[in-house]
Formats: sequence, structure tokens, C-alpha cells
Amino acid sequence: MIVMKFGGSSLESAASIERVAGIVKTRESRRPVVVVSAMGKTTNRLLAIGQAASDGRQPDALGQLAELKQYHAAEASAIVCENDRSGLTAMIEEHFAELAQQVARIAQAEEFPARMIDAVSALGERLSSRIVTLAFRYFGIDAVHVDSRSVLITDSRHTQAAPLFSRTYARLAETVSPLAARQVVVMGGFIGSTLDGVTTTLGRGGSDYTASIVGAGISAEEIQIWTDVDGMLTSDPRIVPGGHLIKTISFAEAAELAYFGAKVLHPATVQPAIEKNIPVLVLNSRRPEASGTRIVKETVPCRNVIKSIACKPGITVVKIQSLRMLMAHGFLRRIFEVFDRFKTPVDMVSTSEVSVSLTIDNPQYLAEIRQELDRIADVEVESGRAIVCIVGDNIRGTPGVGARIFHALRDINVLMVSQGSSQLNFSFVIDARDLKAAVDALHTEFFAEPDPEVFAA
Repeated sequence: MIVMKFGGSSLESAASIERVAGIVKTRESRRPVVVVSAMGKTTNRLLAIGQAASDGRQPDALGQLAELKQYHAAEASAIVCENDRSGLTAMIEEHFAELAQQVARIAQAEEFPARMIDAVSALGERLSSRIVTLAFRYFGIDAVHVDSRSVLITDSRHTQAAPLFSRTYARLAETVSPLAARQVVVMGGFIGSTLDGVTTTLGRGGSDYTASIVGAGISAEEIQIWTDVDGMLTSDPRIVPGGHLIKTISFAEAAELAYFGAKVLHPATVQPAIEKNIPVLVLNSRRPEASGTRIVKETVPCRNVIKSIACKPGITVVKIQSLRMLMAHGFLRRIFEVFDRFKTPVDMVSTSEVSVSLTIDNPQYLAEIRQELDRIADVEVESGRAIVCIVGDNIRGTPGVGARIFHALRDINVLMVSQGSSQLNFSFVIDARDLKAAVDALHTEFFAEPDPEVFAA
């Protein structure tokens, strides 16, 4: 069995879904389990509907709801068998009637709490997985739908739920594995439920995570992540085009890249795959003939020092200094307790004799965090920054890497430096305005002669 995950851009229209059906059909003999995201930008649109309702703009919310309903009905009706059309109509009506009820409750309460965010945003995958199942039948694939909420069991931390792995794996083995032996199983990504049956979500990008969890639960031979790019590249094409395709990369390197901005893969995706030693392939649904990137457990030998350059704009640096508390027992703990209390992850940390600097990419609670920190230290905040992360297994055993990095960046001011404990990455912070120049200079320095065994031209 294999798992095939398709993202929203691969399902944005009837034509896109037809293309996906063609890809799945060529792999039908491998007994695929298909995990799908919401169609197009549906999740963003659902959240906008909920927010409009909570802001007192219920007519606007209902107008957006009607447009989203029409979008799903129009695209789906073109790829569903005549005998399934009445069922399709009833299914769409049922889901959007449920959404209308949720909009009314949100408007009445004048708030959009986390539990309701999950209930609203989950509708995207619930709809797409049923539509894709019907479409597969239209294109001659014997498909069956499984509601992910019945098998992916999580805790109750809404919008960022954590899977209860032992229960989830047991349900996947009991439910999905027997079905996949006979039919193509279609499931929605991103969504799950608590033991009490309350809908939860795994966080944005969670469909990749779902695919990995499903793969581990059914002992799949391979997990395929189908996106709209050819695979993982040596640089972010949105920053510096012309990067090389990485043919093979290790789980450890891929995880570093995913965390530090490589949008091709959700950072949590690789963990269940690592535990079960299941290869992950990143492939392009618009160019299914492309070989993609293969992610494996073993270290991948490479003549180049690094595998890729990831970057993360939209970074805020928080500088904390307290001569009174400096080096005092518990000072760092008190700092990080503040960020933990406001559920704000920290990306990078750098310390000196007189200060602690750290970075965050979510400034939602920055004002509250600063108010708390001001009680124990002097705080300075710098926005408009970016993290650049150089990743490669060879970094830890190659002398002079730092010298090459700083020589390439000789005309760019580096504001903060950190090297991960794994020594697989070397990260630094710069002004976001220098991001393109920095990545361009580093790519020229480290990929003048890419190893043909690891990189495609």
C-alpha cells in the first residue's frame, strides 16, 4: 500500500481533479490511500466567513458562504456520474446548511473561539474528500470514502491538536487497511476528532501530517506528497529562481528545511515516517512525469557541503537584557515561560554575556509578551527581519563553512547567528530587504558545481 496526498492547488478545479484521478489510476495496483486537502483556497475562505460573522457582518458571511457553495457545486457537477448527482447535491446542501448554522451561532456569540474555528475550517476537507471519491468513480476508479474523524483521534487542543498515536494507529489498521486491500480509500487531511467525537484540526499544513500518520498506521511502503512544484529545491523559487532539484535527501535535513521555511513540506510530516522508516516522495501533480524528491532515513552522500538554503521572512527579533538578573538562576526559564504562556514558538536563540536574543514568526501576542518581559528586563523589538538557514549533513564535518558563508555575505549585515545542536544547519538573521541578495550570494557560493548524483540540473 502507498499513501498519496494531494494539496489544495492540485484540487482547485474539475480539470485539476481529473488530472489527479489520472495519476491515481496509474498507481491503482499499488493499493493507494488518497489523502486530500480542501479545494483551492477553501480553508482561507471558510475562516473569512467565520471571522465576518464574529465581527457582526453576518450578511457578508452568508454572501461568501453562497459563493463558496456555488464554487463546489459547479466544479463537482462536471466530474460526477449521473447516478451520483442527486447524492452530490444532497451532500453539498447538508454541509453548507451546517455551515450556515455555525455562522448564526458565531454571529450570536460575537466571537470565533478555537473549537468553532475547527468546526468551520474542517468543512473544506470534509467536502473535498467526498467530492474526490465521487469523481474517482466517474473516472473508473473503485473508490470508497473514510471520514478521517473516525480514525484520526487527537487531544482537545483545538486548531493545533496532537494525535493520540496508539489509538489512531489501531483504528487505521482496523478500518483503512482492509478497505485499501480492495478499493482506493479517500480521506480528508488536516482533520480529526477527540475521543468524545468533537472535530479538531492538526493546524495549517496538517494534510501532509495526516498523510504521514496514515502511512505509519497502515505500514505503507511509501508516502507521496503531490504538490505544484517538482520537489525540494536548493533555494526557494519565490526568492531566487533557478535552483536545482534535490533528488534525494535525508529525513533530518528535510525536517530542518521544512521548519525553516521550505513550504513544500509541513515540518511535522516526517516524524511518523521516520519512526516507521517509510520513504517520503515530493512530486508535482502538474508534471507527474518529473522524478521529484525522495526523502529517506539514511544520510545521503554528497560532494557539496550543503543540500539547500531555506528562508523565513516575517521574523521579529526580541532582545532581552537585564544586568540585575544576568546569569541568575532561573532567568532563562522565566523568559521562556512567558512565550509558552502565550503559545508563541521561538525559532532561534542566541545568548551573550549581557543579553538574550530570540526570534518569533507569529507576533499575535507580542504586545502581551513584551509587557510581561518588561517586568524582569529591558526589551527591544525589531521587526522586518528574515531567517536564512543553510542545511546539509556535511556542515558538521567540513572546516571553513562559516568562513565561506560570511565571505559570501560580506556586503550584508548579519544581525544574529545560531547553529543547531544537530550541526545540520547554520542559521542567521538579516534585514528582510537583504533576503534575495543573501540567498543569491550563498547559492552562487555553494552550488557552482552541484553533485549530479544528488541534484538534477
